[in-house]
Amino acid sequence: MIGPVIFLSFAVFLLVGTPIAICLGVSSVFGMLIDGAGRPLDTIMTMLPRIFSSATSKFVLLAVPFFILGGNVMEKAGISERLINFAQSCVGHLRGGLIVVMVSVACFFAAISGSGPATVAALGMILIPAMVKVGYPPAFSAALMAAAGATGIVIPPSITFVVYGSVADTSIGKLFLSGIVPGVMIGLALIIVAMWTTRNMKIELLPKATSEERWKSFKEAFWGLLMPGIILGGIYGGIFTPTEAAAASAVYGLFVGFFIYRTLKLKDLYEIFVNSTTTTAVVMFITATASLFAYILTRARLDLAISDGLIDITGGNYIMFLLIANVIFLIAGCFMDATSAVLIFTPLFLPVALSLGIDPIHFGAVMVLNLSIGLVTPPVGINLFVGCGIANVSLKDISMAVIPLIIACLIVLLLVTYIPQLPLLFV
Repeated sequence: MIGPVIFLSFAVFLLVGTPIAICLGVSSVFGMLIDGAGRPLDTIMTMLPRIFSSATSKFVLLAVPFFILGGNVMEKAGISERLINFAQSCVGHLRGGLIVVMVSVACFFAAISGSGPATVAALGMILIPAMVKVGYPPAFSAALMAAAGATGIVIPPSITFVVYGSVADTSIGKLFLSGIVPGVMIGLALIIVAMWTTRNMKIELLPKATSEERWKSFKEAFWGLLMPGIILGGIYGGIFTPTEAAAASAVYGLFVGFFIYRTLKLKDLYEIFVNSTTTTAVVMFITATASLFAYILTRARLDLAISDGLIDITGGNYIMFLLIANVIFLIAGCFMDATSAVLIFTPLFLPVALSLGIDPIHFGAVMVLNLSIGLVTPPVGINLFVGCGIANVSLKDISMAVIPLIIACLIVLLLVTYIPQLPLLFV
């Protein structure tokens, strides 16, 4: 009885446009009321604060607000413009140079912000008009920006990997390493497909930068280029834990913004802290309600029923299991954010994956890569909506333009899924 109630109520709330955290929370409360029928209401509800507290008080989740703060600081400090100027000075004069600039800078900025939509918003305001100015169609420019920005949750440091690691009780550092090769492969695939689809377009080339201009742009971008190195080098060098690295990234961003670039003012801190707090609150609220949802599934033994059902359907074949998991994750990514999907599906799918001998690091990379593609998959791909707003194009036009790019991402997904050595190369 509990299963149909929570899944049906969740689906109804989701279809009418209710925020995902509310969908999870309300449907879970319905399940609690049914499970505790006959007991006093206050007795039933006493479980809520305990579950919420245990879900959000994990030490590893402290990395989330610090990575968000660090990304907001570096964005406000003007790092995006400096990265773009440096990339343009290197390859902007080549055929397809702006495509390389857009994808490479998006991949790099993603390593700073850790967020797909934030990457599209920060870079799209500059790069989409620049692409249109030299002759690329607005819908294509916005689609490429949206797809490139999706690498934000794959390339480390990634908030989504932090959340998966906290649920799966897996090394965050190893998860970060598992995102490097898939993230680079996605970037290369987008560049190749974008160049192929625009091969017959008449594109105006940018003037070639002089060696002095390149050196100047490199010096200006250097401190931004150094940030991912400090974070990842500190983690893998044994200097920081992932949580400490996140805090260090925020402090480093403030130092660069105030004393190196001198673009930050004290008055900017209020906006930065408010934005960071708001985003953190959303992530933590989703974490709390999704944990409550998972608790109800466990109480009703639905997690075991789903796991047993998956094993029966696949017949213990890991190839078939990964195919089914990919389809479900791709569909889920179309309708919910990555954090919610990770919190809901990890407890259901990971035990089956482990029983079939699949490495939890590999499985995490596959899940996150799936959800990154969901950011640009119609009808609810959030990156597409951000791109539409910047380029002033319709959802229909950008959805058509993004299809070849999604196909390229799906090819990479299949390679990462069935060749585990790719995501585990540096692990």
